[in-house]
Amino acid sequence: MPGIEKMHLEDALEDAPQTRSLLGVFEKDAMTLRKYTVTMQNICSKILNAQREMCTATQALSIHLKSYEKQNFALEGDNSILSSTLQQFSAYLDEISSLHQILATQLGDSMMYPLNKFIQADLDEVQKMSELYQMSSNDHEQALIRYMKFPKKKEADQKLKQELHHLHHEGSTPEIMYPIISYLIDDSNVAALLWDNRRFNQTDVDGAVSNWTVKCGDNSDMRALHLFSSLNALQYKRKMALLEPLIGYMQAHKGFFDMSKEAIVRPDTDEFLVQCELNEETKNTVELVDNLEKNIGYLYHVDKSAETPFVPPDLTLAQKAGYLFLRSKITLLSTKWERCYFFIQGGNLMCQQKDELAGSLVLDLNQEGTFAEPADVDDRRFTFHVISPKLKKTIILQAENAKEADEWIATINNVVLDGGYVKTDTSKVCIFYWMNNVNNEIDTAVAARSGSTQYLASTPAESGFLPDAPISFDLVTPTDLHKAFQSTKEGPPKRINPFDEAADIVVSENMEECSAFCQTFNVRFLGSMAVRTDRGEQLIHETIRQIMAARAIHNVFKMTESLLIVSNEAMRLVDPATKSIRSEFLLEDISYWAVHKENKRLFGFISRTRSGEEGGHPTFACHVFECNTTGEEICQAIHQATKVAYQVLMSNLGHDIDAVQLQTDKQMHCDTDTLIPENDIPPPE
Repeated sequence: MPGIEKMHLEDALEDAPQTRSLLGVFEKDAMTLRKYTVTMQNICSKILNAQREMCTATQALSIHLKSYEKQNFALEGDNSILSSTLQQFSAYLDEISSLHQILATQLGDSMMYPLNKFIQADLDEVQKMSELYQMSSNDHEQALIRYMKFPKKKEADQKLKQELHHLHHEGSTPEIMYPIISYLIDDSNVAALLWDNRRFNQTDVDGAVSNWTVKCGDNSDMRALHLFSSLNALQYKRKMALLEPLIGYMQAHKGFFDMSKEAIVRPDTDEFLVQCELNEETKNTVELVDNLEKNIGYLYHVDKSAETPFVPPDLTLAQKAGYLFLRSKITLLSTKWERCYFFIQGGNLMCQQKDELAGSLVLDLNQEGTFAEPADVDDRRFTFHVISPKLKKTIILQAENAKEADEWIATINNVVLDGGYVKTDTSKVCIFYWMNNVNNEIDTAVAARSGSTQYLASTPAESGFLPDAPISFDLVTPTDLHKAFQSTKEGPPKRINPFDEAADIVVSENMEECSAFCQTFNVRFLGSMAVRTDRGEQLIHETIRQIMAARAIHNVFKMTESLLIVSNEAMRLVDPATKSIRSEFLLEDISYWAVHKENKRLFGFISRTRSGEEGGHPTFACHVFECNTTGEEICQAIHQATKVAYQVLMSNLGHDIDAVQLQTDKQMHCDTDTLIPENDIPPPE
């Protein structure tokens, strides 16, 4: 059936936080449906009670009409026509009363019964199964915690074995031994299993703890499967449960009135496709549950038993997710182990609690020297630690079995070895951008002297987002610009102004008077990254989303605040304090700009950088900013600046043409004077 939301039964076995969140959504929907259905039941009860009252009132009216002839009216005769007429009406009312009685019965059967059945058999069952699943999940959690606390050392178990054998040889009664076993094991459930076995060696104690853990896990998973199946079936039953009472109401009144049959009887009310699909879905669900129960029983075991087929650990994984026990300090001398959901994403080890909607960063696996290896901590099995020497941080974890521990260690080391997330040296990237801008200025000056204008070819408007492109979160200072610029020149290095106040990087106070167009805005630089093409609104939106997500993942909160000066020549980022230029983009290299669709304070533009080699292809970068006003004002200013620049360019080209024409006329006049001989000049009259 299209439009039906279902929960995958396979997810019930993983018990991931995402599955629990989805389960909470389905349970909330079931509670809302129950509230709505109960209200509908109360209203239908009022209709049924009103119909019964109508039947009772009609019958009472009929009895009252029959009693007319028994009244002793002083002026009414025995053969009164009114008396006989009322008797006829009484007969008609009796028939109508019987019809109302039939209608009330039909309303009770076709309207009230389906509602009561749906509430009691389905909604109440889902609520009870949800409570049982919660109890089973808590029991499984406690059993697993007890199992994970089981030590490797055998001194405690040897002592328990000696005590139990001593009591057994003395012939102690069950009333004496059972409390002693419970006290020694500190778990009544495990003690009950151990007492039933009547065997008191170390293997049996371990087996009793493991069997109790398996039993709790089995109950939790079975109840989860049944709960998921009931919630999925509820999505189909809700349509039938709400439509069936209404159809019953219509059919009851159709039989009562026996009229408007053609208007009421319709094919969609007689054919219940929902019921047919529900039966088919129920059959498939039963088969799937049976198949899961037969083939995945070994998943319930924490530590694999002898009957479980041996599966070697996969040491080539690059991604892994699952539950681990995390060791953390409570005080200076005490620690605790907490079961959390761990996963690797983007080269980072992430952790997520069961009640959380998103994961949090535990450790960056891209730091140099990070490694994972087995460890012996707190006398626990399957423990390992992840060490980052650069961050001086150690994470101690415990897996559920040896296979999981080996796979986690191998996966973390594989991610560290492969460099799952390529980090960027922001200073080098920014210097690269500054070098490109300097080259653009040199190319522009050469083109101006040669009297020709070179235009860069535009790429087609296609999807040019590069998901693996490095992201720069910082802007370089003018000192870095001088270093990058001087590194490209030959000869001895020149002195650099230590105060970063070189004349060519300080904004002139009369810039607004010298430029045909100039506007200033307060902006904050968020980041920039390389893109494949030079245009596209969707490309800018995707770049903004990627940069904001990267800042959130890596906890980058610092933003460089600058003054954005938009003129008809270039766009400059200026330090508000020193008025020094942090970055400059020539207007001819700005190829596209756009505002974010949802957050109007975010905007970005794409800049083009010419290749230093002859015949090379240009590169493109998208820069993202946050402004105090709306980004539409800045985009409008850029648009206006391009129009003014175009007008200035056309005006300059016109003056150049006039100057060339004047020079040509003067040259032709001089040439004409030299060609005419003096004798041929006529004398003045």
